[in-house]
Amino acid sequence: MKRGSRAGMTLMELLIAVTLFSLLSMGMLYAFRIGLNAYSKTQTKLMDNRRVVGAQRILEQELQSMVPVVVRCGMEETGPRTAFFHGETEAMRLVSTFSLQEASRGMAQILEIFVAPREDGRGVRLLVNEIPYAGPRAAGQLCTTPRQYLPVMASERSFVLADRLAYCHFSYLYVPLEAEPKPVWSTLFQGKTWPRAIRVEMAPLEPDPSRLQPVSMTALIRIHRNPEIDYGDF
Repeated sequence: MKRGSRAGMTLMELLIAVTLFSLLSMGMLYAFRIGLNAYSKTQTKLMDNRRVVGAQRILEQELQSMVPVVVRCGMEETGPRTAFFHGETEAMRLVSTFSLQEASRGMAQILEIFVAPREDGRGVRLLVNEIPYAGPRAAGQLCTTPRQYLPVMASERSFVLADRLAYCHFSYLYVPLEAEPKPVWSTLFQGKTWPRAIRVEMAPLEPDPSRLQPVSMTALIRIHRNPEIDYGDF
């Protein structure tokens, strides 16, 4: 009697099938890895863009929320009253109702916004210190005369608003002391009251067209108060 033939595969066919399956798995893994890398890079760029937009929005709100505080500088309680505002090329000091921790819902803060070099020596960064505002007398301890303020110092609590900058400097729009009717822009504030606008000029250290870059901005300051009139303590 003739035996029936049984279907099967040879060893060579098995090796070919395993090889094809391995190549297909490697291709799928490689494509999956490329997709994850692209997703990670997109997320990183998105977060960087949000950080840049958020930092510039914070800076603008801090400046536009300036409080017109009037103080007597130093320890003299009978000294001349002066508008509390310190403005230099790379440092400014003011009182604002907007803070990083509590936004516009918290207490007023004395803001020290300044430029400092990076630790690696490549470029500069824009920093801000927040000091709780405890009244005109406490704020007056930060100035010795109406034109002389204590230097601004960085600390471990300083918040970085912008990093890896080629440069960053401030300028102020104000009416000069010489009673000229036309306001002027200057990198050193010498007005009698408060600036009408503050311009922050900055540029990235390494421009990258694929990402949002820190750009210059101008904040309008809307304050109507005469420091010669006693409005009472804020």
